Amino acid sequence: MQHRGAWKNRWTFMLATAGSAIGLGNIWKLPYMIGVNGGSAFVLVFIACIFFVGIPLMMTEIMLGRRAQKNPFNAMQQLALEANASTYWKYLGAAGMLAGVLILGFYSVIGGWVLSYIAVSTQGTFHNISATQSAQNFEVLLNSPITLIFWHSLFMVMTMSVVARGVSAGLEKANNILIPALFAILLILLGYSMSVGDMHAAYQFMFTFDFTKITPVAVLSALGHAFFSLSLGMGAVMVYGSYLQRNVSIAKTTIYIAIADTMLGLLVGLAIYSLVFANHLAPNAGPGLIFQTLPIAFGHMPGGSFIAVLFFTLVAFAAWTSAISLVEPTIAWVVENTQVKRTHATLVLGIAIWLLGIAVSLSFSTWKTVTIIFGLGIFDTLDKLTSTIMLPLGGLMMAIFAGYVMKKNHLQDELNLKRKAYQIWTVTNNYVAPIAIFAVFIYLLGLVS
Repeated sequence: MQHRGAWKNRWTFMLATAGSAIGLGNIWKLPYMIGVNGGSAFVLVFIACIFFVGIPLMMTEIMLGRRAQKNPFNAMQQLALEANASTYWKYLGAAGMLAGVLILGFYSVIGGWVLSYIAVSTQGTFHNISATQSAQNFEVLLNSPITLIFWHSLFMVMTMSVVARGVSAGLEKANNILIPALFAILLILLGYSMSVGDMHAAYQFMFTFDFTKITPVAVLSALGHAFFSLSLGMGAVMVYGSYLQRNVSIAKTTIYIAIADTMLGLLVGLAIYSLVFANHLAPNAGPGLIFQTLPIAFGHMPGGSFIAVLFFTLVAFAAWTSAISLVEPTIAWVVENTQVKRTHATLVLGIAIWLLGIAVSLSFSTWKTVTIIFGLGIFDTLDKLTSTIMLPLGGLMMAIFAGYVMKKNHLQDELNLKRKAYQIWTVTNNYVAPIAIFAVFIYLLGLVS
């Protein structure tokens, strides 16, 4: 067994975990979900779900990792033995690790789209672009397998080069640079949006709460996104927690991370919608919001090319920090259970994920007719399998394990909460979070409309 890494302090852990949480879910998905789910109604429910579901579950996952000081597979095995429970719980850790690998297989392709748009932005391609031209540009990208594979490959090299360097020299150093840079770019974009966009309309859309627009679908969508936006259920938070010192407060750190993650997503939403409304574009454009709608706004504003480069760089940084966390649990397992060096493990796993990403890239063009399950293509199969089944189920089982299997004195020692705070965590982890996750799980499977 090789020596395990550790974070230097709470600040580096917070940056790394925030980097894991802050990804395409915040910058790509959250703004368009706000748009298609009634604006402020969705925002209100989303914030509530972050605090009543997301924070308790993140505390749980960090606690499991730090208690065991091991990768997710070994951690669940050890914790099950401590609790005199079945060691089959170790497969919960294995499922999370597998989910992370599968997600990176298609996440890196989307990361490649973002890198491509950075390059396109520098060429002034968006200048006076029409809606039709913007849609065609995105379609051309999807139907160019060689181009997709090139950008996917570059994104994978960026990701694995950081992971190969380990906790201190790789993960810690990268997040210490990327996360502050990410927030700095966001502030520049926000300032620009305030000067040329319609910030008042964006604020009204996002924060003038209209309770009549809160629907069951909006509630369930907000629950699901709150869960996924914090990177829960895939082992990333658990393995990051395993590198955390014993004297750091899990509760305080989790709250800081959740607030930073949520604030960034909402600030991005303000920046985006102020430009959308100023250019009389539709706020409910859906998944194509940043790749098809925003280029139109960039193309019709002063300094639009520069702002486009900044924006897609922001998205790339967010995607990069999340991608790093997706593969770290599996690398940690290899390093802790074999004599294989981290660099060699990273190379082998990186090649495997790269090959999976090639298949995903081809699924948009050459292999468009190839289906895996339920008539879904490669990209949609991986997305559905992980986000619809593996992650919700993983989060649900972790909550159950912590609340009903672990010994209470172990929980209290690790969480180190005052009596009232511990009671609040117990209620949310044991009852609120499992019920909410189960509702989302059923909804995402299409059993609830």
